[in-house]
Amino acid sequence: MSELSVSEARDQFPAVLNEAQDKPVRITRHGVDVAVIVNPSLFESLIEAQEELEDIAAFDEAMKDKSPNIPWAQVQKDLNLI
Repeated sequence: MSELSVSEARDQFPAVLNEAQDKPVRITRHGVDVAVIVNPSLFESLIEAQEELEDIAAFDEAMKDKSPNIPWAQVQKDLNLI
């Protein structure tokens, strides 16, 4: 991953966008990370991976609940879905 200051990124913006198609580009201000430019497909896969991890964590948390479960058929009936 390459690293550029905000002013370098601004001066070379078209080239930065081209580079970001192949690998992420880190943008810094006074040596502090402020942004990362990535191509849209990598961004989408990262978001999907994050959502999957959140779903797994929610499932694990729900499995800790030892109260009685309500069968799906009963939920459908209660909501007049069947």
